[in-house]
Amino acid sequence: MKKRGRNEFMKKLIQNWYLMVVAGIFLLAALILFGVGESSIISIHDNLDLFLAQFQMLKNTNSFFAHGVKAPFLGGISRDNLPSEFSLYSMLFFLMPSYQAYAAGYLIKIVIGLGSSLLLAREFCGDGYQKYRPLAWMAGLAYGILNVFPAFGIPFASIPLIVYLVRKLYRKPSFKWYVAVFFYPLLSYFSYFGLFILAYLAVAFLWLWVKDKKCPLRILIGIVALAAGYIVFEYRLFGVMLFGREETIRVTMEAGSFGAGEILKTMAEGFTKGMFHAESMHTYLVMPVCLFYFLYLNISYIKNKNPRGIFHEPFNLLMLALVFNSFVYGIYYCEPFRKVVETLCPSLTGWQFNRTVFFNPFVWYAAFFLALSRLYDKEEKSAVFFVVFKKIHVGEGMLWRYFANVLAVMAVLLILFSGTRYNDLYHTARAKAYEILKGKASNDLSYGEFYSTKLFELAKEDIGYEGEWSAAYGFHPAVLEYNGIATLDGYLGFYGQAYKEDFRKVIAPALERVPESREYFDTWGARAYLYSGTELSIVAAVRDYQVADHEIYINEDAFKALGGVYIFSRIELSNGEDVGLALVGTYEEESSPYVLYVYSCEQ
Repeated sequence: MKKRGRNEFMKKLIQNWYLMVVAGIFLLAALILFGVGESSIISIHDNLDLFLAQFQMLKNTNSFFAHGVKAPFLGGISRDNLPSEFSLYSMLFFLMPSYQAYAAGYLIKIVIGLGSSLLLAREFCGDGYQKYRPLAWMAGLAYGILNVFPAFGIPFASIPLIVYLVRKLYRKPSFKWYVAVFFYPLLSYFSYFGLFILAYLAVAFLWLWVKDKKCPLRILIGIVALAAGYIVFEYRLFGVMLFGREETIRVTMEAGSFGAGEILKTMAEGFTKGMFHAESMHTYLVMPVCLFYFLYLNISYIKNKNPRGIFHEPFNLLMLALVFNSFVYGIYYCEPFRKVVETLCPSLTGWQFNRTVFFNPFVWYAAFFLALSRLYDKEEKSAVFFVVFKKIHVGEGMLWRYFANVLAVMAVLLILFSGTRYNDLYHTARAKAYEILKGKASNDLSYGEFYSTKLFELAKEDIGYEGEWSAAYGFHPAVLEYNGIATLDGYLGFYGQAYKEDFRKVIAPALERVPESREYFDTWGARAYLYSGTELSIVAAVRDYQVADHEIYINEDAFKALGGVYIFSRIELSNGEDVGLALVGTYEEESSPYVLYVYSCEQ
C-alpha cells in the first residue's frame, strides 16, 4: 500500500510538473530579491535614475496625496507631473520601504501576468482548457517574467486581463464586469497603454458592429467605463494634459526624421526584436515557432481548398496585430506623417504614439500558446521514443504534447537566463557568483551602493544641509533626490520649456564644447544634467569610476540665479575656484563605493 501511495504521489507530481516549475521560479525570484536585499543589482536606466527616486521624493516630502505642492527637483515642479497615487505600483511605495516595494512589485508583476493569462486562456479555450492547462501555465509564466520596463511591469502584465474582461462583456455582460473594467486602470497607465487600449477597443467596437450587424452597446459601455476609470485614477495627468497652460519641453522635442530605408528597418526591428523597454525575447524561439506555424497553417488552408478560412483564423489575426504594431512603431519616424498627427491633434505633440510596440510581447506569447496548443491537438498514433536502448510506445498525440511542453519550458528558460537590461535576477545572481569565485565585488553597483544613503546623510549633517538647491556632477541627480536633496537638475520627460531654457544657461559652457551633448539636450532635454565639457557622459554607476577631465564647465551666475548653492560631485574638481566653487567637504563611508566631494558657490 505504501509503495502504491508513493507511486500515486509521483504520478501526480509528474502530471503537475508545470506547477512545480512555476512555484520554483517564483520562490527563486523571491529568494534572490528579498534574500540578497539592497545588495541586489537593480537596473538603473529609466528605473533607479528615474521612477524610484520620484517615489522616494514623494515619501520624503509626504506628497503622495498632496495637492498644490512642488516636488524638490528640476527647480520645483508640480507634484501633478509625477505618477498618480491611485496606482497599484505607487501604493506599494507609499506603504513599504522603497527597495521592498520594488521587489514586491516584481513578484506581483509575475502573479498578475500569470494569473491574467490563465483567466484569458480559460475563457478562450472553454471546455477544452484542462487539456491545454500545462501550456497555459508555461506561456503565462513566460509572459509574467518578461524583463520589461520595471515601473510599467504591472501594466504590461495586466494586458491579458483587459482582453479577458472585454471578452466577458461581449459574451456575458454583467454589472460586475463593468465595475472590473472601471477599476482596471489601477493596474495600467494611460500614456503608455490606456490610450492605445481605448483605441483598440474602438476598432473592435466598429468591427463587431459590422460583423454582428447590430451595435455592440455592451462594448461601448465598457469603453466609457474604462475611460472614466483612467480619468478618475489618473486625474493629475488629465489635469496637466487638459488644463495645464505651461508650455513644456514636448514642443522642442525632436523624434527624428528617418528615410524610407531606415523606417523599414525600424519596422523590421520592431517585429523581430521589439524595443529595449519591452524586450520579449521572442526572437530566438517564439518567433521562429510562430512563423513556421503561420506558413504551415495557411498553406494547409490553401491545400484544403478553404482560402476563406485564412481570414477567419485567430492566429492570423494575432500575426496581423504584430505587423500593424510594428508598422506604427516605424512610421512614427516619418516626419511628414507625424506632423499630420500633431496638426490634427496638437495636444499629442511630442507624444510617442509608436508605443503600440509595447503590446507585441503579449501578442507574441498569445500566438505562441495558440501554436503549441495546436500541437496538442495533433494526432500521432504511431509515435515512438527511443530512450536508453528501450523502445517506448507513446499514446496518441503524446509525442507532440511532449514537444510542445519542451518548447514552452525553453521559452521560459531563455527569458530567465537572458542578460537583458531589466533582468535583475540574472544580473544579481551573476554578480554574486562573481563575488564568490573572484573574492571581490563586481564592477556593477548594487541598489544600496547606487543610492548610498549613509554617505549622503553623513555629508548633509556635516554641512548643515537645510533644503538648499543643489546639483549632481558625476552622479545621476536621482541619487541626490532619493537622499532628500533638492536638485536644480533632474530627469523627467514633461516639464516647463522655460525652465529648460533657464537651466541651459547653467550648462551652456559644456554644451558649447561638445556638439553631441548640445544636440542631445536641445532636441530632447528630459535629462537636465550637468554635462561634461569634454566627454559625452561622466555618469556611470560602476565601482571602477574614472574620468579623464576633472574640470567642470558651468555658468556660475546662471546657477546662482536659479538658487543653486551646492554641487555634490563624484569628481574632485581641478577648476572649482575658477568657476566660483569652494570645496566644503570630502566624504567616504564604508558601505559606499563613492568618494563624495561637496562644493558650494562662493558668496
